[in-house]
Amino acid sequence: MNSGHQQSSLRVIAGKWRSRKISFPTIDELRPTSNRVRETLFNWLQGSVKGEDCLDLFAGSGACGIEALSRGARSVVFVEKNRDAAGIIKENLRALGADSVNVQCTDVISWLESASTPLQQEFGLVFIDPPYDANLEKSCCWKLEQSGRLKSAALIYLESDKRQLSAERPPNWDVIKSKKAGRVNFYLFRRTGSINKGTT
Repeated sequence: MNSGHQQSSLRVIAGKWRSRKISFPTIDELRPTSNRVRETLFNWLQGSVKGEDCLDLFAGSGACGIEALSRGARSVVFVEKNRDAAGIIKENLRALGADSVNVQCTDVISWLESASTPLQQEFGLVFIDPPYDANLEKSCCWKLEQSGRLKSAALIYLESDKRQLSAERPPNWDVIKSKKAGRVNFYLFRRTGSINKGTT
């Protein structure tokens, strides 16, 4: 696929595809999770990835979802609205021989709101990495909670440039890990049951 963009690459950290390269287009709105942050995240997730159904929102390079697959996740749905980025995720998945994957080239909020989205499964692990300047943390977290797509004790990872996220997340998402690396604040939440759907 010739996207018209220059391409950069990063490497899978561990698992069956350890050290394999992942390509992604070099475009302003794409900000792949760094190796350092990914390594910390997957250290947090040890024992929680294998056999899990995962959702990678604002997938970008697809690095988090691909890392999860490499470490034994059962399936991953990638949602990325940039056509070039979504196309390269598909290319990378084909090159790796990945199965049980689905790439949706669409807006994340629209996808979460849609009642007709494919693969009506519940997810136990979700990665959320929205553009920092789009202020989408609150709407994405709440739409995800209200979508009926989360397992009761799902883990949700969120990258943000905001240090205080108490108003952004649903009250049944408990912070179990958090860290800062440069401008990036990253959080791991555990869902504890459901909340009233009328709550916002």
